[in-house]
Amino acid sequence: MTTLSKGANMPVAPSAVRAVLSWTAGPGVPDVDASALVLGADGRVRTDGDFVFYNQPRHASGTIRHLGKQPGSDTLEADLAALGPEGERIALCASADGGTFGQVPGLHLRLLDALSGAELARFDMAAGPETAYVCGELYRRAGGWKFRAVGQGYASGLAGLATDFGISVDEPRTAPAPAAPAPPRPGKGEEHLPVDMRKRLSLRKQQVAVSLSKHGLDRLTARVILVLDASGSMSALYSRGTVAGVTERMAAVAAQLDDDGEMQAWTFASNPARLPDLTIGELPEWLRLHVRVGQVSLFGRKKPQKGLVPGQVDMRAVGIQNEEQKVIAEVRAYVRTNPVPAPTLVLFFSDGGVYRNDEIERELRAAVEEPVFWQFIGLGRGQYGVLERFDTMPGRRVDNVGFFAVDDIEQLSDQELYDRLLSEFPSWLRAAGQAGILR
Repeated sequence: MTTLSKGANMPVAPSAVRAVLSWTAGPGVPDVDASALVLGADGRVRTDGDFVFYNQPRHASGTIRHLGKQPGSDTLEADLAALGPEGERIALCASADGGTFGQVPGLHLRLLDALSGAELARFDMAAGPETAYVCGELYRRAGGWKFRAVGQGYASGLAGLATDFGISVDEPRTAPAPAAPAPPRPGKGEEHLPVDMRKRLSLRKQQVAVSLSKHGLDRLTARVILVLDASGSMSALYSRGTVAGVTERMAAVAAQLDDDGEMQAWTFASNPARLPDLTIGELPEWLRLHVRVGQVSLFGRKKPQKGLVPGQVDMRAVGIQNEEQKVIAEVRAYVRTNPVPAPTLVLFFSDGGVYRNDEIERELRAAVEEPVFWQFIGLGRGQYGVLERFDTMPGRRVDNVGFFAVDDIEQLSDQELYDRLLSEFPSWLRAAGQAGILR
């Protein structure tokens, strides 16, 4: 049996599995129900019949079933081998009636082999004001199936979750219409972007606004800092344009959240290096000049690298090893010496290979009292060490770290990517405000 942290994934060998959602029932504990959504390649259902729950306990294909609830548990079963190609993913969800998931102790999801009953994985979840939850997902990969621990909450309840995945929800006639998300924030210099990039940016800002509106944060302002892993193992992701694509998608987060039209950025490997601020109106040129992988200098760096333009980093100084703790310390120092009224969101991309676990943990624990949330995103199946374990580490006043990993971020839709990026940030905002870390 494998215990998974949020964002972690694993292969699923059995042809059929059971997902058992469990919690500690008792007086004052909300009623909890499990459900499943069968999703296509676009991350949405084809029809309302793709929603499997207590009132619709069987998918039309017969491959997904709601087996019923016992005190403190609810179970779903999926015949993965029999599910047709139209089902690319199965989202395993939960809803709370009569309270929030923050009032549900011992919430966890177990994945079992449906035939032998052997436990394959366990995911322990911690939640706050959410009343609906995507606990995990089963998804196709390279001809087989995998399971990912998701842990994404919805304060808007099961209706909000279902609507997000394309389910039609009938609202009472007397219910007020939901407030529209805040419009995209007008960006400085966006008019100078190429037309196709400007259109992508505008749509992505709207999608960021939608993700924020699910948590009631339509008008949020935050400083956004980008950190890019430039270690040697990242070379393929740089050469095929994956990192440039990620950076363009993160520019939309900064454009919607940060009101100065700029995003601070760092790159790192053996050593950190601050990059010039990313100005939205200069995005194409910034991507061309500054999204670069590290290099090894075999004979020292006595002379500057030829061909560098002003502001470009000599990537020989960055190197190729993994030293996350150094860039974390440098970003912390920048935030301390450049205070702003708004909170800071750090978007930290890495493909793993983490080995300085103790040093990284010390830096992130020391950062708990600072107005910064660290969102780590894993690119691939690397070893993420303390970054993916930090969510469950005790002894902190607030949880200042989020983590999730994806096998292929280019296959993740913008809306799903932004939902994941911004799933834990709102909880930290509330906790940090209550603790006096944000003022």
